[in-house]
Amino acid sequence: MKQVVQSLKSGVTELAEVPCPRAAEGQLLIRTTRSLISAGTERMLVDFGKANPLDKARQQPDKVRMVLDKIKTDGLMPTLDTVLNKLGQPLPLGYCNVGEVLEVGRGVEGFAVGDRVVSNGKHAEVVSVPLNLCAHIPSTVGDDAAAFTVIGAIALQGIRLLQPTLGETVVVSGLGLIGQFAVQLLRAHGCRVLGIDFDAAKVAMARSFGAEAVNLGAGEDPVQAAERFSRGRGVDGVLVTAATKSSELMHQAALMCRKRGRIILVGVTGLELSRDDFYKKELTFQVSCSYGPGRYDPNYEEKGQDYPVGFVRWTEQRNFEAVLDMMADGRVEAEPLVSHRFTLDNTEAAYAVVGGSEPSMGILLEYPTRAEKSDLVVRQSTVQLTPAQTTGSGKAPGVAFIGSGNYATAVLIPAFQQAGARLRSVASSAGLSGVYAGKKYGFEETTTETEKLFSDPQVDALVITTRHDTHARFVEKALKAGKPLFVEKPLCLTLEELESIEATYAGLIQQGKAPLIMVGFNRRFSPQVQKIKSLLAGARGPKSFVMTVNAGAIPADHWTQSPEIGGGRIIGEACHFIDLLRFLADSTIQSHTAIAMESAEGDTVTITLSFADGSIGTVHYFANGCKAFAKERLEVFAAGRVLQLDNFRRLQGFAWPGFKKMNLWKQDKGQRGCAEAFVRAVEEGGRSPIPIDEVFEVSRVSIEVANSLRG
Repeated sequence: MKQVVQSLKSGVTELAEVPCPRAAEGQLLIRTTRSLISAGTERMLVDFGKANPLDKARQQPDKVRMVLDKIKTDGLMPTLDTVLNKLGQPLPLGYCNVGEVLEVGRGVEGFAVGDRVVSNGKHAEVVSVPLNLCAHIPSTVGDDAAAFTVIGAIALQGIRLLQPTLGETVVVSGLGLIGQFAVQLLRAHGCRVLGIDFDAAKVAMARSFGAEAVNLGAGEDPVQAAERFSRGRGVDGVLVTAATKSSELMHQAALMCRKRGRIILVGVTGLELSRDDFYKKELTFQVSCSYGPGRYDPNYEEKGQDYPVGFVRWTEQRNFEAVLDMMADGRVEAEPLVSHRFTLDNTEAAYAVVGGSEPSMGILLEYPTRAEKSDLVVRQSTVQLTPAQTTGSGKAPGVAFIGSGNYATAVLIPAFQQAGARLRSVASSAGLSGVYAGKKYGFEETTTETEKLFSDPQVDALVITTRHDTHARFVEKALKAGKPLFVEKPLCLTLEELESIEATYAGLIQQGKAPLIMVGFNRRFSPQVQKIKSLLAGARGPKSFVMTVNAGAIPADHWTQSPEIGGGRIIGEACHFIDLLRFLADSTIQSHTAIAMESAEGDTVTITLSFADGSIGTVHYFANGCKAFAKERLEVFAAGRVLQLDNFRRLQGFAWPGFKKMNLWKQDKGQRGCAEAFVRAVEEGGRSPIPIDEVFEVSRVSIEVANSLRG
């Protein structure tokens, strides 16, 4: 299928061939008939992409500070690689989609195959969209008009925050698509509306919808106009729907308002506010968030947990429905807002209008009909990227990646490529990230049909880099398929899952069919850790380890913090350091204790381990530190000597015979060495580079520690 994407690195917009996404649980699979280009939002993205690196940095000073902090801790080259990888990823465009339901995901109620729906789906022939971001289209509303629903919902949410009452005077500052909808919705609400813009055509359109309007391009004074419009009292409210870097609009809005007036920002403006403007009149100011309550709430948007209507009357979805109802009743018109139409194949011309000087309003993309392109064609789940190679003697093992997120594309895939693996296939749920990774690293194909990889004879080994809650299922499936498996940590999330995996593996051992399993505990493969291991081999007696991890804060609602999805940060990341100490101690973990500092996330933790040989270890996993400080420090005390490893760049020995230091030009956490060890083991048919009993042991301890902290 075709999808519109943009490069943030170059600003180039293209129509890419992408595998059709899957109808995941709680989602609808929709075949698109129309989508609307948002001239404001999408033009900003195009302009950002075309900007030079210096201008990009100026537009995102917060990101620049993060980059500088990373350079201090990780070094220049790793930071540069991370930034270039992020900028190189294609950005899917669009959020105003109309289409027909092709498939209903598990757990979805209220929708059926064949329903016409609107959604915030991308510009793509097929989109997969969560239930709460879709709404039925009334039969009297055409596809062209329905494509404006999301834009209408953005305007409606701003108006809901403004809380206008019948007869009030309201200024709409900025008469683009959102502003024109706001004019109509306010008029339908019984308000007197004054529209303001520099464009004479937009001013004329607002007047056609019943507003009075001010043409700034003709030199009219907006503050004086608002004074006259409000009969000298000041307007009741201002809805700012314009996009500008200047703060002047906010100053004007304050001057226009009556005492205790309201200002709602829906657009994007400078926010250097004058206290005097707001203080004297006791003005209320609020920024509106997109389409309404539920936006950016993963429980609502991703998990489909609706808010009770008795407590949250208007959500994103219910705002969609309200806009569609207004269209069906004829109280809001969208057709006059259409300025251009382009077929999907003519996307380049559409974005030339978006980024050019030609006047435009609503730019519609029209998609191929079934007569022009069948469902079978648009639903192809695999895209061939390079000719497939044959397996056989002397050939590198064919590896398939399930998952192509940031870590996979920036670190793990290049590590396997450098290790000499043949990159057979990369699977992703939405399709686009798989295309990016596949083209960048030379995969033979990319797919959204994950299940086929377990039986593909061209796949000699699997690499799992998906969200943590999928790992156990994929591990069991790979075991039963007899495929060697590399799982980016963790192995699984619960003791029940671990026991099931252990039982399956034990059964295969008895049959002589157990494939190689390895978890991506890469730090034990770091060259400096390998050096520490060799030095400790000559040290008698038990050892003491102190691992300090400046992990940094992650919001409580991030998926990694969820016990059900990410497993929490102990299972999801601190397992790395439990494994590292287990590797260096070279002795089984006999007991463990943990204590967490009180916090909303509960991820500032000290874990104490005792080993069978009398060694002890402490992992300080702290989320309350500073990013400018090194992320990881290991200290080893043994036989009257000390080793200190700082951030996998500088290793120093104290009183260590024959050893003083081992410093690296760039950070090396062992990812490449880890991948090389796995690929060699697959090639040679050998055992896992990490003994399976250690994998099971570290996984069990990590889960038990996390469980003890949850109480």
